[in-house]
Amino acid sequence: MPTALTIAGSDSGGGAGLQADLKTFAAHGVHGVCAVTAVTAQNTVGVTAVEPVAPQFVVAQIEAVIADFEVRAVKTGMLARLEIVAAVCATLETLADVPVVVDPVMVATSGDRLLDDDAVDLVRTGLLPRARVVTPNWQEAEVLAQMPIASLQDARRAAVQIRSRGAGAVVITGGHLGEADAIDLLDDGDAVVELRGPHVESRSTHGTGCTFAAAVAAGLAQGQGLGDAVAGAKRYVEGAIRHATPLGHGNGPLNHFWRK
Repeated sequence: MPTALTIAGSDSGGGAGLQADLKTFAAHGVHGVCAVTAVTAQNTVGVTAVEPVAPQFVVAQIEAVIADFEVRAVKTGMLARLEIVAAVCATLETLADVPVVVDPVMVATSGDRLLDDDAVDLVRTGLLPRARVVTPNWQEAEVLAQMPIASLQDARRAAVQIRSRGAGAVVITGGHLGEADAIDLLDDGDAVVELRGPHVESRSTHGTGCTFAAAVAAGLAQGQGLGDAVAGAKRYVEGAIRHATPLGHGNGPLNHFWRK
């Protein structure tokens, strides 16, 4: 069984962050290991408190798992602080041959900020060059590309800007982008692919970004090509939303095990 590592914050509601990542890995037949970057007091309604983990302890967690497991993919999520971003960037240099999926978590589904402003520049300059693929939603893509996105053409231009920071590929996820379908835009430098699917009307959308990126990482850990991993992740997330049972009073979690 291949192993994938998630470097992310926790979610006390269980619908997002490393909990969603580990569920997604398990649903794909991948063994998940983790390094916790922050502990959040969070539910389906919002985030009430964030306690970042000391950067040296984040590094210690990563070093512990890579010393014992053959990690075949890494997924980063909520990194919270500049010092944690810097520590993760430095530690990933020891995993130069392992594909890294960067989920540039900045804002929770509820709208709460999850990344300090001064850390965003280091994500652009330090973390993106290490990414096999970066998976921003369109709001995060606006921040990374430093431009507004109001259409598919804007998204294409933003993807080029993000790739120019050194990322191997970009998937801009979520939203209509002026179209009737739900569209994820994949730009790998050779081609731009529009991955279209139906919008699923549901309030069970907490953790969709984490789940998508983790599903891509699981596919890469299993040796899939990037295009297949991204397409499979889109189908998986759509099914996880469609089969979710409403939980909580806000945006509830997905059903990560809908295929069982």
